[in-house]
Amino acid sequence: MKKIAGGVTAAKGFSAAHTAAGIKYQDREDMALIYSSAPCQTAGTFTSNVVKAAPVKWDRKLVEESDYTQAVVVNAGIANACTGEEGMEYCRRTAECAGEELDIPTDAVLVASTGVIGMQLPMNRICDGIRSMAPRLSGELAAGNGAAKAIMTTDTHEKEAAVTFEVDGVEVTVGGMCKGSGMIHPNMCTMLSFVTTDLAIEKNLLQEALRAVVEDTYNMISVDGDTSTNDTCLLMANGLAGNRKIAEKGTSYDAFVEALMEVNRTLARMMAGDGEGATALFEVKVIGARSKEEAKILSKSVITSSLTKAAIFGHDANWGRILCALGYAGVDFDPEKVDLWFESKNGKIQIIENGVALDYSEEEATRILTSDAVTAICDMKQGNASATAWGCDLTYDYVKINADYRS
Repeated sequence: MKKIAGGVTAAKGFSAAHTAAGIKYQDREDMALIYSSAPCQTAGTFTSNVVKAAPVKWDRKLVEESDYTQAVVVNAGIANACTGEEGMEYCRRTAECAGEELDIPTDAVLVASTGVIGMQLPMNRICDGIRSMAPRLSGELAAGNGAAKAIMTTDTHEKEAAVTFEVDGVEVTVGGMCKGSGMIHPNMCTMLSFVTTDLAIEKNLLQEALRAVVEDTYNMISVDGDTSTNDTCLLMANGLAGNRKIAEKGTSYDAFVEALMEVNRTLARMMAGDGEGATALFEVKVIGARSKEEAKILSKSVITSSLTKAAIFGHDANWGRILCALGYAGVDFDPEKVDLWFESKNGKIQIIENGVALDYSEEEATRILTSDAVTAICDMKQGNASATAWGCDLTYDYVKINADYRS
């Protein structure tokens, strides 16, 4: 497997476009279009929030029932959530408009929205945006990058990743883009992820691969503990790499899952590190757990602890907050056996051993924590299982951003 430049247009047959439709923002691009020149097998995972946005309902139905999909229309600024039957009608009209411009069926067009909940979409601008983008679709990497920028809301930068790998001697590409900065606590399976591949694979295996990868990537990040109404991850495979179609599990399937994991893990880490107002990515590795499930519960408990997140912002090695967060996670362990380290590009230091503080240097600990990416390593000394979760620090700016988000 090899990391390469690019995102949703890296794989063969995929193109993208972007435009400023003025849906809510008046000073930036806010719509993106992804298109495959060939029909795609499609998999998806969606928010577990009982309150589901209209695009989530539309996409889930298409993933489950459509023979194929070929395009995705994405808008930023308005989420099309809590919009009733009118919101569902807007999904249909969006798909119809794109279908007419691209000469594909309505039920081959997926839609996605992100932004303020409760507002109705300005359909004239949505359709004008589609008409503007369709003639400008391009398979160049720059087009994919522009699309990644156009779907941002409070994100501070675009998020893309791509890799290549081989199946039976044929080069296959997986690429993707995502957005997400606040209201991030995915349980799928406001974050959106779009992943494309030119691999030929059966739909049921594509869905199984995505579900498995989501569990260890997007479902292991948190910015603020809020699960969005719009969380969506879509995976489209058009088969244009020319490999022998993967119809059963084996070495080819495993290679695809590894590549898919790399792309989505990279995107997930980008989202966590770009949390609203954040100054640092906060990674928590739990090792020595009895089971992977317990390790996941423990690591997510630490990254969602507001007190711990605030300590990371203050570059304070307040290990008691981490031990406390482990303690209320709902997993039984012996606190008098836990070891803890902090690590960053500035070094590594052990803070506690067997539940008790060591005679460490506070100055050295602060220096290590003064980094744009900080890792806490917790050894539970109970078994051989491990898991990693990603979050970010909690800063003054998080409150500022969300206090006036609708204005």
